Amino acid sequence: MNRLDTLVKNVTVVRPDAGPDGGESLDIGIVDGRFARIEAGIPAEEADVVIDGRGLLAFPGVVDAHQHWGIYNPLAEDTDTESRASAQGGVTTGLTYMRTGQYYLNSGGPYREFFPKVLEASQGRSFIDYAFHLAPMSKQHIDEIPSIISDLGVTSFKIFMFYGSHGLHGASSDQSSFLMIPPDERYDLAHFEFVMRGIAKAREERPDLADQISLSLHCETAEIMTAYTKMVQADGSLSGLAAYSASRPPHSEGLAVTIASFLADETGLPNINLLHLSSAKALTAAMRMAAAFPHVDFRREVTIGHLLADLDTAHGLGGKVNPPLRPREDVEALWQHMLDGNLDWVASDHACCKDEQKFGDPRDDVFAARSGFGGAEYLLPGLVSEGSKRGLSYKRIAELTSWAPARRYGLPGKGTIAEGYDADFCLVDPSSSWTVHADESDSTQEYTPFEGFEIGARVTDTWVRGQQVLEGGNVVGQPRGRFIRRGQA
Repeated sequence: MNRLDTLVKNVTVVRPDAGPDGGESLDIGIVDGRFARIEAGIPAEEADVVIDGRGLLAFPGVVDAHQHWGIYNPLAEDTDTESRASAQGGVTTGLTYMRTGQYYLNSGGPYREFFPKVLEASQGRSFIDYAFHLAPMSKQHIDEIPSIISDLGVTSFKIFMFYGSHGLHGASSDQSSFLMIPPDERYDLAHFEFVMRGIAKAREERPDLADQISLSLHCETAEIMTAYTKMVQADGSLSGLAAYSASRPPHSEGLAVTIASFLADETGLPNINLLHLSSAKALTAAMRMAAAFPHVDFRREVTIGHLLADLDTAHGLGGKVNPPLRPREDVEALWQHMLDGNLDWVASDHACCKDEQKFGDPRDDVFAARSGFGGAEYLLPGLVSEGSKRGLSYKRIAELTSWAPARRYGLPGKGTIAEGYDADFCLVDPSSSWTVHADESDSTQEYTPFEGFEIGARVTDTWVRGQQVLEGGNVVGQPRGRFIRRGQA
């Protein structure tokens, strides 16, 4: 039997695909960056390094399926700092959305020229493993889909439905400038249909990879948001996050979900991911569409932000995000759907936006602020803390944060603590209560909508492929994260 590089003893191992809901007392043996032995009573003398797990929970490393590195800050900078923040939240693999156009690299053109710049900027800087989703913004990108899969190693795609007549933060009539698409093209429902047809065709051409190829949708309806924004601003009775939620009403989400579902059926594209659903109406639409189109494999995502905060409890306008934080009744509806098994994974939608970029002039005008905030560092501790109060088992939490996104997005070596898998895991103290303060995060974002929140669980240590990147709550060592090329048969 091979000698172990590292042995972690005295832990309760939580696995999404095996064992009891509360975990079981097992030791974790690691060789060459992979789990080699998961069993009780492994002798300490069989390992070069032995670590006392202090009786903590050992969760599989979080596969955070929704991040946005480089959206507001240089990608090279975000890859460093936001991967550090991710490790603080038990995240060991981050999937980040990337597109051409304003923000990100502020560049247009084909992905065969754009994506190598993405890889160059991020290489050697991440403390966690990472992969990318890409958004086909133009006809040229649709034509590139087969080569994006086979040559670039990207198998997941995204549509931002609200860009139809909306920019990232508000109304935008100039698509060609904001999105950097040809002036004779439109980013609209017809384009969304043709994106779906392009991905469906790619799946047919690569049956060996079909299960890994999927399309994600940000479901909000541009026309509804544009009209309601004008109404809310003209009325003036609402302010702050309440005004922003009213300007992007929940039925806008539900309508977009319905449109996306009909298009998926029409184009024969079965793998559809409905992102960051934020309201009862959005979930109602999603469940109705699943019943109407049982042949479409819908996956439903929710973010830790929409689960922990509402428009009244979030700390200031730093909580502006798309789709918006909602009233408490919508938060409770999300949790009920979670407990009923209607949600597939929890992500962070982490988008670091520094103070000087986030807030506009005047500072208290929510419509002048930029959208998005970080949150990967609170993902697993927040879900363990709040989920445990509501009866969500540890095993189910591991499924929602690791197993389900890893399976959907073609990451066969990730998602559980089992022999042969990458040794990605973290230790969680489920009885450590702490208060969130932005200055304790390794993110460069100087604020958080969770400021002052009490969280009842803490990630203390994190390993990526057997290398410890978080020790006692502090990031350690050098960045060893790797770009994960997907699309392998």
